[in-house]
Amino acid sequence: MEIRILYEDNHLIAVYKPAGVLVQAGEGGHDDNTLYWKLRSFIKKRDNKPGNVFIGVLHRLDRPVSGVVLFAKTSKGAARLSEQFRNRTINKIYHAVVHGEMDPKSGKLENHISKEGKQAVIGATGDIAELVYETVKSSSKYSLLKIHLGTGKFHQIRAQLSHAGHPIVGDMKYGSTEKVHDGIYLCATELEFTGATDGDRHSVTIDYPGEWELL
Repeated sequence: MEIRILYEDNHLIAVYKPAGVLVQAGEGGHDDNTLYWKLRSFIKKRDNKPGNVFIGVLHRLDRPVSGVVLFAKTSKGAARLSEQFRNRTINKIYHAVVHGEMDPKSGKLENHISKEGKQAVIGATGDIAELVYETVKSSSKYSLLKIHLGTGKFHQIRAQLSHAGHPIVGDMKYGSTEKVHDGIYLCATELEFTGATDGDRHSVTIDYPGEWELL
């Protein structure tokens, strides 16, 4: 896995996470194939650093999801961006290909969601999960959606779209009937945040994967 840098300053670095790659091993474990350890090794070699390299994990994407991941390079960056994630002042946009045509084509999904084991469950109780979607294009079989994430709950997008009757293509855990290589058709395509020290808003944007051209 090659490191693809999307944004970098003195305090922060955003990179692309391919589908099928873990952001970080659980419970502080070590896994050379995670994005976290690959990035640490990359920076250590690139900058010829003799000691340990600080990389702060600010958020995660599920293993089968691709897209933009933001890390901190300093403790100041970690503290200030972690606060933005907690306060939901970071804008997160995703694209997804789902089964079927959305009705209505644009709208808001709001559900109670809870975590049961390794799965998210929509029900009568649990935390509120919100997202706004718009259909970019569709056919009788698939729809490409742009999703503005309002909350950041476990497996939220996957569970909410499945509950709405439109599971993400490849997401067999949540009802898809099609298996795709290495992941699912969900990608974090934009992350907007305030810089750690400059106070400016920054937007890191990528295109959704080209292999999604199913429509």
